[in-house]
Amino acid sequence: MPIKQIFNVEDIEKKIILILRILHESREPVGARLISRRMQDRGVTLSERAVRYHLKLMDDRGLTRLIGQHDGRAITELGIEEIGNARVHDKIGLAISRIEILAFRTALDLDKRQGLLPVNVSFFPRRSFKKALESMKPAFGKGIHVSELIACADEGERLGELTVPAGYTGFATVCSIVVNGILLKSGIPMDSKFGGILQVKDGKPLRFAELIHYSGSSLDPSEVFIRGRMTSVRQAAEKGEGKILANFREIPVPALKLVKELIASLQNAGIGGVLSIGERGEPICQIPVDMNRVGMILYGGLNPVACAHETGIEVENRAMSTVMEYQKLQNFWELCKSK
Repeated sequence: MPIKQIFNVEDIEKKIILILRILHESREPVGARLISRRMQDRGVTLSERAVRYHLKLMDDRGLTRLIGQHDGRAITELGIEEIGNARVHDKIGLAISRIEILAFRTALDLDKRQGLLPVNVSFFPRRSFKKALESMKPAFGKGIHVSELIACADEGERLGELTVPAGYTGFATVCSIVVNGILLKSGIPMDSKFGGILQVKDGKPLRFAELIHYSGSSLDPSEVFIRGRMTSVRQAAEKGEGKILANFREIPVPALKLVKELIASLQNAGIGGVLSIGERGEPICQIPVDMNRVGMILYGGLNPVACAHETGIEVENRAMSTVMEYQKLQNFWELCKSK
């Protein structure tokens, strides 16, 4: 009995942390019904009634507060601190979990060109956004991206489930997880190994200079590499030599033919992202691959953002953060003309 009680307590704490994160992502008070729906989107099933029960516990602990006469809640400073102090073992594996959840949430009809696909969201200070767009042109011009399809939003507006903070402009780029999602919907398992810094020479991928395994990180590796100023995307775009963001995946050999067909369908819909596909059991960019698998290297969706950050432009990234409707995206070059 005592062991069962311990696990129940841990389960409650995990749900509380998730509710706090949902509240923290929203600028407006959120009710139990919407919280329940957003938890479901993240793979956690909790009824509206159960959410209200948890919110009452959180009110008592000072983590949330009731806003108005209805059950809308807002997170408190103590609640924000609680997120920051979340247990380390809850954070381990978070990156791989987000990949799996976003792949599952991908619901893109490539023929009709509609449905949900995963995006990264970046927040640029509004005053420097036009300069940021100019700085991203080399990466978009040389195809160092997942897609030229992007989305833009002003303060107070939403990109997927994220609200753009005051004083900022939101910029969404297609995430490479879209490849995972499309393959998953076709019954093809894709093993997401790591994100890394890929050295490029003469315009071709050479080797991974740095890597972070998804299963051991609570952050998207791209966020870490951008923040650490470890990229040289602009140099790679302009001179053919540099360090770019890339991701390493593996697929089973029998699925290779279908995978290539699906990649072609993605390209027809304006989504690429596949930098290189290896041979059966052969190393790719010096990364060993099992005999019954094929290695695949994908561009990091944040490469254009890294290109802007290299010029000294401030940016706050939320990689692998949400999903958006395909039809709400627009072409990067069209956005540049309008700004």
